[in-house]
Amino acid sequence: MDDEDKTTLISISDLHEHEEINPDHAKEIFNKIKNAKFFTEPIIVDSKSLVILDGHHRFNSCKKLGLKKIPCKLVDYLGDRRIRVESSRSEITVTKEIVIERGLNGNVFPSRTSRHFIPHRKKKLKIPLTRLK
Repeated sequence: MDDEDKTTLISISDLHEHEEINPDHAKEIFNKIKNAKFFTEPIIVDSKSLVILDGHHRFNSCKKLGLKKIPCKLVDYLGDRRIRVESSRSEITVTKEIVIERGLNGNVFPSRTSRHFIPHRKKKLKIPLTRLK
């Protein structure tokens, strides 16, 4: 397995959100994970800052389920030119640097503000939730 496919279990308390969640979508994702009893898609996290780039709803579902760890794909967010971000809202400027800044200072964007384009996303995990407690 090469680094593109590597998934790392990270303590939920170490991660930083850069964006709010949508409560309705959060309920849907929570129920999906709870009923499946497995975690099937890692969240995407900047390896240096531990800011969540993609997977805020999965992250919050795991917190609500009382899990301690979450499967993450760590990426070199600022250094990897293949990873791009754009704003879904014309009135809000989004750059990689602003995403990291907001994640670290807690001044998060509204839900669905940033849109990330991340190559080689692994989506076929089957990690039992009991392993994440």
